[in-house]
Amino acid sequence: MKVNLLELANEIIDGKLLQKGDNLDFLVTCDLSELKEAANRIRKAFCGDTVDLCTIINGKSGNCGENCKYCAQSSYNHTSCKNYNFLNGDLILREARNNASEGVNRFAIVTSGKSLSGKEFEQALDIYSKINKETTLSLCASLGFLTKNQFKKLYDVGVRNYHDNIETSRRYFPHICTTHSFDEKIATIKLAQSVGFNVCSGGIIGMGETWQDRIDMALTLQNLKIKSIPINVLMAIPGTPLENQAPLSPDEILRTIAIFRLINPSADIRLAGGRKLLPNNGKEAFSCGISSTITGNMLTTSGSTIKSDRNMLKQLGRIVI
Repeated sequence: MKVNLLELANEIIDGKLLQKGDNLDFLVTCDLSELKEAANRIRKAFCGDTVDLCTIINGKSGNCGENCKYCAQSSYNHTSCKNYNFLNGDLILREARNNASEGVNRFAIVTSGKSLSGKEFEQALDIYSKINKETTLSLCASLGFLTKNQFKKLYDVGVRNYHDNIETSRRYFPHICTTHSFDEKIATIKLAQSVGFNVCSGGIIGMGETWQDRIDMALTLQNLKIKSIPINVLMAIPGTPLENQAPLSPDEILRTIAIFRLINPSADIRLAGGRKLLPNNGKEAFSCGISSTITGNMLTTSGSTIKSDRNMLKQLGRIVI
């Protein structure tokens, strides 16, 4: 039986949730144009036309002891990634000021390694405190597996958002990483939420997972009540185990985005790394469920400039908040 996607969109707007146990196979086989239209209707109902812009600075790079197969920064992989310890605080502060002046809403420091600790964690606290006092940026951190005490310290200096991607489905996770577990990811997310953080968590598509894995990932994020979901698309990096992974087609990327919107109707679905695999740097994604984006320079795969994103969003009639 064919599902009327626009009727389903209206039901979702009225409160229906697609849940684990539902037969969601139709999301993979339905007409893509209709699916995108349904996702866009849901996005507009829950998120309006506003777009949240987030920028990232790679605060510590390389020499990571985790074996994530997609990552240029893992010491298990042999890439041309730059290796450096925690950046000078003045450099990070200057970057935050510049991004704020260009109209960015959110600023995140991202560090390599299983967790940031010791002197480097204290440096991060100091710079977050300064950014919080000198700008109006909403602050986000992506510092790995922290303790509850560390989360409390981060919160006390003004950080309100914490980023920790689940990366993929529970089933597929061991195919991507074995030095830490899916359960560790979930525990960290719940710990951050318990301290009061808004958690930003999504993943990477195109790593060899199935459509069911993508649906399961979206359902896991729904169950965790995640309100900011970055969707990255693998850009295979030479020297990583996934270097020969074929890139996803634009249609497959757009279908995935739309599916995530139908399953997580009120969340900010955030366009992240791998945008170059879409025409016009992802312009069409904003018409099939995307409500926010990472802009500026990504960690190790280039994204888009703040200026070009603002111009594109203006053309689409969207409002940068």
